[in-house]
Amino acid sequence: MGDIAAKVDKAYETVSLSELADAPVDALQGVSAGDAEHLKAAFNIKTVRDLGTNKHFLWAQAIAKLAE
Repeated sequence: MGDIAAKVDKAYETVSLSELADAPVDALQGVSAGDAEHLKAAFNIKTVRDLGTNKHFLWAQAIAKLAE
């Protein structure tokens, strides 16, 4: 997984990309269990896939990119 492994917690460094996509959000480095609970409460985000495909996050990313 190359540099993807550097962006996830140690327990997820060797899992497949499909397993990582279905892992809880706190599998990402820097995202705590508390952060994951807030994301779930606010946006119903439970997995890395949910976070990566959330329309609000995608909209914000598009706006930021266009503003460059």
